[in-house]
Amino acid sequence: MPSEIFSQTPEHSAFWSEYHLCTLTTLRPDGSPHVVPVGVTLDADKGVARVITRKSSKKVTNIQASHPGEARVAVCQVDGGRWATLEGTAEVLTDAEAVDDAVARYADRYGRTPAPDPERVVIEITIDRAMGLVNLARPKTTSTAA
Repeated sequence: MPSEIFSQTPEHSAFWSEYHLCTLTTLRPDGSPHVVPVGVTLDADKGVARVITRKSSKKVTNIQASHPGEARVAVCQVDGGRWATLEGTAEVLTDAEAVDDAVARYADRYGRTPAPDPERVVIEITIDRAMGLVNLARPKTTSTAA
């Protein structure tokens, strides 16, 4: 199935390059959602999103509890009235090349390189649904200084 990310507007991809914390939703074995804050990077050309994490995390455990190719997940970010969600299937990548690439992409988006971590893995999400409302003006920040 072709990724829906390819049919999104340039503003949609641009929104995923701005600095925003996101949520990742995985499913526990009982089907209930596990929602956690994460950093996400989007590779729109490949139709994938990536999250770096530790291999001992609950999100990794949830993904690995699914049959290969069947771990459904969603990542979402919100900024005022602007929002975007990417859904797809996730797999956990452990090879050094994939981890290094994901860390570099994270550093590009979030402006900092995480400290080395031998437990680090990548959750790679093959996107099959993309939705959101990103064409609104960015929210204005207000100053509370007196």
